[in-house]
Amino acid sequence: MDDTGSRTSRLEWLIVGSCLVFIFILALSAAFDPSIRVLHAFQALIYVAVVILALRQSAWGYGAGCIIAAFWNWTNIVHTTFITNGLRELAHALQTGRVSKPDQLIAVVAAAAHFALIGSCLIGYFRIKPRRSWEPVKFLAGGLIAVGYFAGIIIVFGPQYIPLLRRVFGI
Repeated sequence: MDDTGSRTSRLEWLIVGSCLVFIFILALSAAFDPSIRVLHAFQALIYVAVVILALRQSAWGYGAGCIIAAFWNWTNIVHTTFITNGLRELAHALQTGRVSKPDQLIAVVAAAAHFALIGSCLIGYFRIKPRRSWEPVKFLAGGLIAVGYFAGIIIVFGPQYIPLLRRVFGI
């Protein structure tokens, strides 16, 4: 069934849902660790912007959503053990029926929400009609702005993550 003509398509709902799940995970993880509450509040604003821009079918929003999600997942797969530990906790929970470390299990949900966001933003971007010559630039710029903002709020509100930021950017 084609949903491109509906007021709010299933694709847009997937983008909104993915962002809301990640915002919920940010809030939940801040409940486990009060030292990241301000950082996560400012990080949530990225996803609010993605929702607003994606609902307007903006290449800026699709780029921001796709690239920030890919950046976060890549960072936590390649440079940390956060997602790996979450997968181990999921396996443990499935074997024992008990969740021992919910603060690690949420990584799996966060990564899944991000994978859904990456895919839905890419599909949304490729559905933009008519596609002007500047659309790829807007997509990339939206993503770079989101990652730059994320790095900036880490420096200001999450200095404990600066060493990770240095590793990620090779500086």
